[in-house]
Amino acid sequence: MSKVSTADLHVDLRGKTAIVTGAATGIGKAIAHRLGGSGANVVIDHIAGQREAAEAICADVRAAGGKALPVEADVSAEAGAGTLVARAVEEFGALDILVNNAGIEKAQPFVDTPVADWERIVRVNLLGTFLCSRAAARAMIDAGRGGRIINISSVHEDLAMPKNAPYAASKGGIRMLMRTIALELAPHGITVNDIAPGAIATPINEDVRSDADTRSQLLEEIPLGRVGQPEEIAALCAYLASNAAAYVTGATFVIDGGLTRYTKGL
Repeated sequence: MSKVSTADLHVDLRGKTAIVTGAATGIGKAIAHRLGGSGANVVIDHIAGQREAAEAICADVRAAGGKALPVEADVSAEAGAGTLVARAVEEFGALDILVNNAGIEKAQPFVDTPVADWERIVRVNLLGTFLCSRAAARAMIDAGRGGRIINISSVHEDLAMPKNAPYAASKGGIRMLMRTIALELAPHGITVNDIAPGAIATPINEDVRSDADTRSQLLEEIPLGRVGQPEEIAALCAYLASNAAAYVTGATFVIDGGLTRYTKGL
């Protein structure tokens, strides 16, 4: 199997400013690196305790010749989302790209799911996407130069996920939020799209990938026979953030190695 490379997929985002939420690790980290490497100013949100990780990503972006700003903000709170967007505009003059990547999950049977867990997951995943998108859209409309809102959703915005009801419900909600606001924001030149990853090599699933049995079971579900890399999600995100995707809105882009099309021979 050849090594995955996205280095040749050049995208020019010079002069653009992007916010990437949940960028301390995994997919968000790869997206921040990719957008910064494509010339964008990158604003990275982080929660308390992740300042060092956010600073390290910003240092990488700066080392590559870009500009970066870490901002501590709770994206699931109205004030946090507002602060994040305000700091981006204050530092770089405008906001062009929002990547809603922050998300959490907790596997447990539906009948045993506490209300507190439901509320926390839905608040971060769905309410956070709503709050950041609304704040970003207001700033983009005020600037009058269009924009891009990109949600890192999941194949589980459409594919059921036993023992993860709150997570799947939040991702399904993101899908309909995206479709609805894509129509409302289109007259302002703001596009809204989802990226729906399948199994991607990130810290959140390292336990599955490191166990031979569970890894084998996972790979049997994926026609391409491998898990995806965060950089592959980042490459798709860079495209959607670029001028090349100016006519693309209201869509979900599934990137899962064929997972959601596999029927086990039925």
